[in-house]
Amino acid sequence: MTFSISILRRAQKELAHLPKESYEQVRDAIRALAYKPRPTGCRKLIARTGWRLKIGDYRIIYEIDDKSRTIEVLHIGHRRNVYR
Repeated sequence: MTFSISILRRAQKELAHLPKESYEQVRDAIRALAYKPRPTGCRKLIARTGWRLKIGDYRIIYEIDDKSRTIEVLHIGHRRNVYR
């Protein structure tokens, strides 16, 4: 059973501004979350709610709702800026 994915408008804008190669890698990683919401290498965040997935120098911050089987992508950004 798959999860449905929603991407906040802010995260959509951040995704659109990524370099082409990084954009494709991040896009594919987000799509893969529908089948495996907690892939190898993801981490539960401590300072805030959600999960983190590393894709090269970029990070995807997202929340998982297991009851409704949804994933909400909150933030996408470079590793030095994404946690601010």
